[in-house]
Amino acid sequence: MKYPLGVQTFEKLRNGGYVYIDKTELMYKLVNEGVYFFLGRPRRFGKSLFVSTLEAYFSGRYDLFEGLAVSKEETKWEKYPILHLDFSGENYLEEDALKTVLNRMLTEWETEYGIVDNDNTLSGRFAAIIKSAYIKTGKKVVILVDEYDKPILDLYDNTVLEDDNRTLLKAFYGVMKKQDRYIQFAFLTGVTKLGKVSVFSDLNNITDISLRDDYCSICGITEQELHQTFDEEVGVLADENGMTKDECYTELAQQYDGYHFSRKSVGVYNPYSLLMALQARFFNDFWYETGTPTYLIKILKEIGGTIPDLNEVLATFSSLGKIEVYKDDIISLLYQSGYLTIKEVLSIRLVKLGYPNMEVQRRFTEDLVSLYMGITSKEASIYVEQFATDLKRGDAQSFMERMKAFFDGGDYRIAGEKELYFQNVFHTVCRMLSLAGKAEEATSNGRLDYVLQNPKYVYIVEFKYDGSAAEALKQINDKGYADPFKKDSRKLFKIGVNFSSETRSISEWVIE
Repeated sequence: MKYPLGVQTFEKLRNGGYVYIDKTELMYKLVNEGVYFFLGRPRRFGKSLFVSTLEAYFSGRYDLFEGLAVSKEETKWEKYPILHLDFSGENYLEEDALKTVLNRMLTEWETEYGIVDNDNTLSGRFAAIIKSAYIKTGKKVVILVDEYDKPILDLYDNTVLEDDNRTLLKAFYGVMKKQDRYIQFAFLTGVTKLGKVSVFSDLNNITDISLRDDYCSICGITEQELHQTFDEEVGVLADENGMTKDECYTELAQQYDGYHFSRKSVGVYNPYSLLMALQARFFNDFWYETGTPTYLIKILKEIGGTIPDLNEVLATFSSLGKIEVYKDDIISLLYQSGYLTIKEVLSIRLVKLGYPNMEVQRRFTEDLVSLYMGITSKEASIYVEQFATDLKRGDAQSFMERMKAFFDGGDYRIAGEKELYFQNVFHTVCRMLSLAGKAEEATSNGRLDYVLQNPKYVYIVEFKYDGSAAEALKQINDKGYADPFKKDSRKLFKIGVNFSSETRSISEWVIE
């Protein structure tokens, strides 16, 4: 089986014999529903391929759709003039980068449609091209925009240039509304739906389908599609990894499934990681390894404060639809970027968000430790494995010595306020231990009380700030933190720890 990894054009996919999950029924529904649409999905979720599918459809390429769902519905197969704006694969860090990209696209279209004397503004040239394409072909124009938000997201820490690009794109996209009588269909994709001087404010007749139930699986792969298309390949993956097929399906779901893009959404697999696992015949964090967007890390560094348990985040459903200000909308940004997803619908307005799967949870948590300790994600992962080894063999003393060394080497300035720094790092390390399956983390009466468990040992940990380890141990005993484990056959450790504001590290501990 040929996997379409890296293939972003529908023609190449169909003519090259690559496997294709048929999304053309949803495509046909979309093009017959209206004119202006926006779809937000995380990176590497198939947005570019879907745009290319639309381009082939509006080019009248019946030969590419033969045997697919749309071939049973469409009878006309008309060819329209298409203006495809692709902002992916470009670097927008330089001052005139966006203008250069737009000028290149516009010049190509002006040549194609014989435009010699045009308005000297980018938006004016775009308007003239739309009208000329209609006049020359006698057909209304199709406009396809891929990764519309990249010229803005690339500039998170350059607010002046970011605002300039917003203003430019706002006027540019606003042309579509003014030229509506010449437009057959327009479709824009991106990761985020940006508010605050939105690039869409002049194109206010656009329909956002990002959170709609009927389009929840327009990108990505569902459980049903996985079984129907890849059952034999899952069997091969299972054999290569010493699993039964059922065990392999379970592992694939835990690692790569779990995305929900609407209130009633079916589970959607990350298509990139799933296809990579099937092709490579082993499990790995494929999507995450392609790179966490730098703007996310920059925002987390600047926000500071307590890191919430990202598996237990409440949000209003409407807040997931757009982002007003990066720093105020970090949860919405994490959702739209694919690091959080809808886990439970609590009411018509309220949803619970969490990590979609183990790939994201494991690697994003490593990034959080890396962020607060000033070390690499790889170093953070190694540290946690060492912590887990200490806990597995019942070596509480070594665990605490390693934890002290961990804090001694950290950069508290990244997090700022000392107690927040300590709290965030220890919470995150314990979450990593929990998701690695090496220990189970749970909070008790106090927010910094921890119970770390494995099959042989139970560790109850209590912290004090500028107090004493003896006080922390006394609290464990006075509050009966160990009572639930009185009849437990596992060996129990009670650990009192003190964190010093002077040294910004663990100053002492006592183990009972």
